[in-house]
Amino acid sequence: MPIDPYILLLLGTVGLAALLPARGPAADIASGASTAAVALLFFLYGARLSTREALDGLRHWRLHVTVLACTFLVFPLLGLAARGLVPVILTHPLYQGLLFLTLVPSTVQSSIAFTSMARGNVPAAICAGSFSSLVGIVATPLLAASLLGGSGGGFSADSLLKIVLQLLVPFLAGQLLRRWIGGFVTRHKKMLGLVDRGSILLVVYTAFSVGVVQGIWHQVSPARLGGLVVVEAVILAVMLLLTWYGGKALRFGRADRIAIQFAGSKKSLAAGLPMASVLFGAQAALAVLPLMLFHQMQLIVCAVIAKRRAREAAAEVSAPQPAAATRSAVGTGTRSG
Repeated sequence: MPIDPYILLLLGTVGLAALLPARGPAADIASGASTAAVALLFFLYGARLSTREALDGLRHWRLHVTVLACTFLVFPLLGLAARGLVPVILTHPLYQGLLFLTLVPSTVQSSIAFTSMARGNVPAAICAGSFSSLVGIVATPLLAASLLGGSGGGFSADSLLKIVLQLLVPFLAGQLLRRWIGGFVTRHKKMLGLVDRGSILLVVYTAFSVGVVQGIWHQVSPARLGGLVVVEAVILAVMLLLTWYGGKALRFGRADRIAIQFAGSKKSLAAGLPMASVLFGAQAALAVLPLMLFHQMQLIVCAVIAKRRAREAAAEVSAPQPAAATRSAVGTGTRSG
């Protein structure tokens, strides 16, 4: 069972915020640094993401439309359906975080890794993940503003301006400068990956510090947390079944169905955490909790499924030929003799 080491770092950051939250002037400094970190993250996303590659993948448009429909239509519908669980199973703040989780774009790296492990269509997974990230830059904030309304992060003209300035403008700047800095970004991928992860840790520390200072963690009991885990497990199971058997109903081949299942059933922690810090402000701590739990859950479950798909593919390759084919081959050999 894969335990993402980064999740351990995130949990350590949450623990640090619980023990030593940023207060007063330190909180102002952390907030400013977090804002700059989010802008840097989305600038690097723009510099890395090849728009041409994502758009070239549109040649396989049925697969990409299917993944986008799962990510930005079916997932949000499940999130809206979970509204009926408030307040019996989920508190309203936890539900807001769960609904936000369903609006986040798909992952790129883990979708590719699991598709490759399961012997699926890796180029399709690359394009699907990249295209989902590209669409999510605009779609996730718009869906959040529409579905969460004023009850989520207090959406207003000022909030929308922050979204544009902190997310969209840096991303577009990275895209525009990609032809000049793309090579540098590629050559220093490992180092810049550490910058990414360090920036997200700073965002999480700032968000959870605010939560600790405001005492919002008293709203989350173990029973509520257990209820959230169960609800997320049900949502993940529904999406995994829907992407697999839905792909079959749409007459996709096995390799394409694997790409659809892994790209269409997962949510991006790297994109979701900084977005939540902008969209939810002081309420970001509870908003990102469902996403952090779902991230680890999807890694564990998808790793098991990917290994199973790989075994199935190996069994198909090594399976003996059908008897009819064998008789045909023997008959042909006899006639030729």
